[in-house]
Parts: sequence; C-alpha cells; structure tokens
Amino acid sequence: MWLELQIFGFRALWSPYYLLFVLGLALLYFLITGPYRHKFGGGEKPSKKQQTFFYIALVLLYAVKGSPIDLLTHIMLTTHMVQMAIYYLIFPIFIIKGIPTWLWEKIVLRPIVKPIVKFFSKPLISLLLFNTLFSLYHLPAIFNFAKSSQLAHSSISVVILIAAFIVWWPILTPLKEFDRMPPLGKIFYIFANGVLITPACVLIIFANVPVYATYTQDGAWMQALALCVPSGVLQGLAPAISGPEMFSPMSTMEDQQLGGIIMKIMQEITYGVILAKIFFGWFTRESLRVDPLPATNPSEQN
Repeated sequence: MWLELQIFGFRALWSPYYLLFVLGLALLYFLITGPYRHKFGGGEKPSKKQQTFFYIALVLLYAVKGSPIDLLTHIMLTTHMVQMAIYYLIFPIFIIKGIPTWLWEKIVLRPIVKPIVKFFSKPLISLLLFNTLFSLYHLPAIFNFAKSSQLAHSSISVVILIAAFIVWWPILTPLKEFDRMPPLGKIFYIFANGVLITPACVLIIFANVPVYATYTQDGAWMQALALCVPSGVLQGLAPAISGPEMFSPMSTMEDQQLGGIIMKIMQEITYGVILAKIFFGWFTRESLRVDPLPATNPSEQN
C-alpha cells in the first residue's frame, strides 16, 4: 500500500506546511512557559511530565493530521476512526495535562472566556454537546458534506475539537474553581460518556450497506481526496485511479465494520485508563482518611 500511496506525492503524504504549524506550536509553548514566562505573568516552568505530555500531544497531532495517516482517512474508514479517536479523545487529554496551571488561568479566567467555559463545562451540557456533535458528524449526509469542501471539513473538525476539550475539562481541569465533581460523580460521568458515544459506533458497525458516499462513489471520493492532495496532482492522477478499493486490502463493508469496532475499542481503552486513574486516586485518598490503629500502651501489655 505504501508504494501505491506515493503516487500522491510528498506534499499530500507529509503536509510540510502543517508540520511547520505544529513546530510553531512547540516553539510557542517553549518560549511562553520557558524563557519568556515572566512576561506573561507566569510562575514556575512546567514539570518534565507536563512538557512530555504537551510534546507527545503535538506528535500525535501531526501523526493524525499531517502524516500519511491523514491521506489514508480519505481512503479507509478504519483509518478515519483511528484519527477521530486520537484527535478527539486522546489529544485533548495530553494538552490539558501538558499546559501548566498558571497558563490555564491566563487563558480560561479572562472575563469573556470564564463564563462561557463555566456554562459549557457543566457535566450534562458538556456530555450532550460533544456526543451529539460527534454522532451528528457521522450521519451519512453530514459526513459526506464535511468531506465536500475544505471550509466545511476544517470548520466541523474545529468545532468538535473544542467540544472534546470541554467534555474532558470537568474531570481533568487543573483549576480548582472548575473541579466541582466528586470522584464518584466523575466515574458516572465517564460511564455516561461511553454510553452516549455508542450509537455512532453502532450505526457504522451494524449497517447492512456502505453508508458513506465518500468511500463508495468516485465523484465523492475524489472530492474528499482534494482536501489533502494538491489539485494539479489529483487531476493528473484521476484517469489512473479507480476508487478507494485500489488502495485498501479490505472490501468497503469490512473496512466500515472494522472502523466502527476500532473506534469503540479505542474509546473504551481511553475512558478505562481515565476511570482507573480517578478511582485509584479516590481510593488512596479515602484510605489515608481512615484513622490508624491506636498505639498500644506498653503498660497495657504487662
């Protein structure tokens, strides 16, 4: 498959402009949290752990939005679902954990931003917002529309990404003002998240026919490819490529079903890790609150 993908050219495969954007984010983070942090009213430098989280997040970002994986998302639904799981479920976690608390305070506690974040990060609203947007996006009509133009694709992706940050905020926020849920509430919150995202996966896994025109119809597929392949290259290749099946080892139905399964598995693993972290953190704190056994009085032993 790799040799076949090379016909699309270096720019389509590796997105050099997007790489520069990601490197720019890395440099910005380094400068704002490092040498120039005092100019932004910053406190201590981020810990090694925070820096690791942030830079891993940027690697993941480029991997799913700039590397050949992004091109493959327009060829195989399986790859698209891997991209969605990393981009909307894992990437926001690493960013939230990677940015130091003082910088989050500068971003979130601004007079205009704070009431917006406070409203949308209410548990019920954040749950419904993300899962509704994610499920609607995977309805065939909306999905095909999102693949029809760069503006539609980028706009919808950014809106869902913002909702993804919001859905994680109530349980991962480093700001005490927004950390309102007790541990048990956070556990139920994650369970609810897993339930609400299920319908989108079920639609894809158990459909009897291919549901997305962008993976089955030549015109729609070429339109989707145009999102990452330069128009000149695509026009020259059009007579030589017949459709997604030319680059995929699976049939369209197998690809669709595997995509839904992978999305559900990755979601379960991600939520499971966060759930375990919250539970064991809660269990440890509760254990420390238990009064220790009273010391034995030596005189009582005699």
